[in-house]
Amino acid sequence: MKRSAERLRGRYRYSIILLKQLVKTDFRIRYQNSVLGYFWSLLRPLFLFLVLYVVFVVILKTGGDVPHFGVYLLLGIVLWNFFIEVTSGSVASIVGKGDLMRKISFPRYVIVLAVSVSALINFSLNMLVVVFFMWLGHAEPNHNAFLFPLIVSELFIFSLSIAFILSAMYVRFRDINYIWEVIVQVGFYATPILYAFSFISDKSTVLAKLIMINPVAQIIQGARYGLVTDKTTTIGDVFGTNYSVFIPLGIVIAVLLFSVVYFKKCSPYFAEEV
Repeated sequence: MKRSAERLRGRYRYSIILLKQLVKTDFRIRYQNSVLGYFWSLLRPLFLFLVLYVVFVVILKTGGDVPHFGVYLLLGIVLWNFFIEVTSGSVASIVGKGDLMRKISFPRYVIVLAVSVSALINFSLNMLVVVFFMWLGHAEPNHNAFLFPLIVSELFIFSLSIAFILSAMYVRFRDINYIWEVIVQVGFYATPILYAFSFISDKSTVLAKLIMINPVAQIIQGARYGLVTDKTTTIGDVFGTNYSVFIPLGIVIAVLLFSVVYFKKCSPYFAEEV
């Protein structure tokens, strides 16, 4: 067992070293010449939350039937931003490291993984803001809060899988970037981030089910249920059974398997095509 662990460490040692270096470089470049530096990781989602809170809660009076709607809204924004940072940030990641790939040989997946790990660090910092507002707003976490690490793991795997697909496709098809921008804009409004899910479920049960099988929607609602209030509508409420959670989980697994096969098939030709 010990020898197997040592062989495993030895096999991925170079990849781990490169991953750490790429993550450090990404942070250094991202906040270079910035006065506030890493604090922008906290301020950006906070400013977005304040704007959306004023527009949708104060002015439009949405979310009145959801307890602690401010925290409910902030958590949804932070989770969605993590998904966007991983996927959109990875689209051009392979192409952007073309010079590096032509100089040295290393596993190509490390490039995409570095973007995802960097986004995960930002997400962890953003969650500090969420926890602060949970305390300030007297949110009502329940025993399902212990499932939050699993929920984040599901989101990370789903985001990373899409990132692998997008980054590999972008090497050959540069229109992918624009297509994905349109998809995420539609997805932002189709996912219950700015509004309570009852806004959809009260109008159409079929539409509510279609929205909830989206893994990101299921993840956001599940996180809200555990951390903010048990009055949050979950996929189990929509379908009438907790086993329905296996529908979006099945989608995540299918996307993961496809991404691994597709990225592995394309990666040997990246250095020649970028």
